[in-house]
Amino acid sequence: MEEEKKKVDEAWKQQAEKEKSDNNKESPPTSREEQLPEADFSFFITTLAVQASIALGAMANPVTQKIELNLSQAKLIIDTLGVLKVKTQGNLSSEEDSLLENMLYELRMQYLTQTKGEQK
Repeated sequence: MEEEKKKVDEAWKQQAEKEKSDNNKESPPTSREEQLPEADFSFFITTLAVQASIALGAMANPVTQKIELNLSQAKLIIDTLGVLKVKTQGNLSSEEDSLLENMLYELRMQYLTQTKGEQK
């Protein structure tokens, strides 16, 4: 019986090793995976800036394909980028810091233009 148990254990061990090596083989990335950009700080703030631009009516909503103005959402996103600027001060590369600074300036100017247009 002991020898039979060893055979079963060895067969199980070989099967587990085979499955493990099959799982470790690199599967080719799908076309969607190939298109994804690297997730980094610049990408993160850029996605927020795009959302703010959509809320400011500077670009069409990709879902509805319509220009939709939502100033309260735009303000929230712009303020969030401002908080990120303060909280990450001294921890960003010069490129990241410059990108964030420029984005904030452009979005704030767009916001002011929109709010002045509403007050008329």
